[in-house]
Amino acid sequence: MKLTTRGRYAVTAMLDLALHTEQGPISLAEISERQEISLSYLEQLFSRLRRGNLVSSTRGPGGGYRIVSPLDQVAIADIVRAVNESVDTTQCGGQKNCHQHGRCLTHDLWEGLSEQIDSFLSGISLQDLINREQVRQVAERQDNLVHFRPNVT
Repeated sequence: MKLTTRGRYAVTAMLDLALHTEQGPISLAEISERQEISLSYLEQLFSRLRRGNLVSSTRGPGGGYRIVSPLDQVAIADIVRAVNESVDTTQCGGQKNCHQHGRCLTHDLWEGLSEQIDSFLSGISLQDLINREQVRQVAERQDNLVHFRPNVT
């Protein structure tokens, strides 16, 4: 499977944004601190998420990012696709040329797995994740850690 850090971090950052959506626009610095993802990496991810029409940004004091659509309409698969991530498990990238002059013996197996993964991620929204008690508990712990972390200058 080719889901890399980029896809995982994009989903994590979007979930963080969704969890804090009632606070208005959220800065990438806040997400960076809570999720321990580098700010420069988040900037790259959010550039792609913005192009994918998943988030909008507000500049200036009090600016930051917001999720464009209702949370129950943002599928995890949409986030993964927006950052150009693939969940393709085939050896050939779906080209059916995995074995010299054609498909390999197990092409259909891996293609089916890819479809199952896509279906699974398409069936879970940001709202579905927020509704999970364990997700809310982790978010609360992260928020508390950030509030108690001493400022180092």
